[in-house]
Amino acid sequence: MHFVDASPKKVLVEAAKTIDSSQRHRNKGLTGSERIHIKWSDLIRFKRTFTEPFPKDREDSYVKAGIVPLHGPARFVGSNTVKVGYDGNNRILDGRFILIATGAMPMNLNIPGSENVITSDQFLEIEGDNLPKRIVFVGGGYISFEFAHVAARAGTEVTILHRGKQPLERFDPDLVNQLVQKSREIGIDLQVQRAVKRIDKSSDGKLVVHASDASATDDKISTTLETDMVVHGAGRVPNINGLDLIAAGVEHNIRGIKVNEYLQSVSNPAIYAAGDAAASGGSPLTPVASYDGGIVANNLIKGNTLKSNYTGLPSVVFTTPPLASVGMREHEAKEQGIRFRTKYENTSNWYSSRRVGETCSGFKVLIEEGSTRILGAHILGPHAEEVINIFSIAIRLGLTAKHLNDPILYAYPTNSSDVVYML
Repeated sequence: MHFVDASPKKVLVEAAKTIDSSQRHRNKGLTGSERIHIKWSDLIRFKRTFTEPFPKDREDSYVKAGIVPLHGPARFVGSNTVKVGYDGNNRILDGRFILIATGAMPMNLNIPGSENVITSDQFLEIEGDNLPKRIVFVGGGYISFEFAHVAARAGTEVTILHRGKQPLERFDPDLVNQLVQKSREIGIDLQVQRAVKRIDKSSDGKLVVHASDASATDDKISTTLETDMVVHGAGRVPNINGLDLIAAGVEHNIRGIKVNEYLQSVSNPAIYAAGDAAASGGSPLTPVASYDGGIVANNLIKGNTLKSNYTGLPSVVFTTPPLASVGMREHEAKEQGIRFRTKYENTSNWYSSRRVGETCSGFKVLIEEGSTRILGAHILGPHAEEVINIFSIAIRLGLTAKHLNDPILYAYPTNSSDVVYML
């Protein structure tokens, strides 16, 4: 099965990549009197060819398989009983097992004027031939960076306000710093240690974002920005608040439903959870949701015979260029007392970067001393989202640097053939 929920984002990313590529190749053999640009309405129309047919097609496939789809909010009214639907038109369902796969939702910003902030889903549905002239993104994670790179390539003035000292906190800080520099070069105003305190809306529809210095001891406003749109990029939380989990005796926390290695609730054996709804140890990523679904399906049918294993799970920020990561970062390996060596290099002068005019690229690979087992890999640059899969396989299978180097013959010249120089 193909993953579809990330496809809409990638449609926008590919358009931004095309803009970026045309700029990088200027004076390198490509000429033309008309500068390429994004017509937003056409791009969104193309994006909808991926999203609009999917809900009906998926529901039709359920019906053909003998599955009865019901629409409406659901909540527990017993340990294995769910009420589905709206008042006056609902059904009570009893199940031997119940799977919770409700995904995630944007976290509550808890600030005055948060009703003026749009979500990433709403960003993907913006109407008009062009994006607003100015956009502020709240938070410095995946969503903000990915959409900020798209918006900047579409000609929008972009600002990211991040509460912490370092954006993209789950990624290698050295490569993040390179990406931050590139982001600023394309016009993105990244401001760190900025805590958004309120968002005002004027009579003419303009928005004013007020932020304070997150490192200061007081909440005195230090930054005021006028903008046309504010986008929520400050993180997501499990979408489980309306389920009344207490009625079913299901233990949960801010990360989701507490589950064992079989993705079964630790407090109610009739309940399983998958994807973003589960506090399983897997990252909130599309492949994890699909993987969890397969684990749960097996365990519901065959009993608890499959355990979850998130070793070697890669993660990618689809900026231009992309930033990818798998396995341990340096501080994690040190905390575990592992002896390792690090190979780190800025690769902007490598052929694989120079031939596409990319000045922002690099890698960092962690290799265990003695065994030469791959502990972690972090890549920034063209096709990083593909090359990281090689390291993902290596980590999941316990492969060593020698396994990836000899006698492997990589197609050349490709970005994957660079792997041998990263070890």
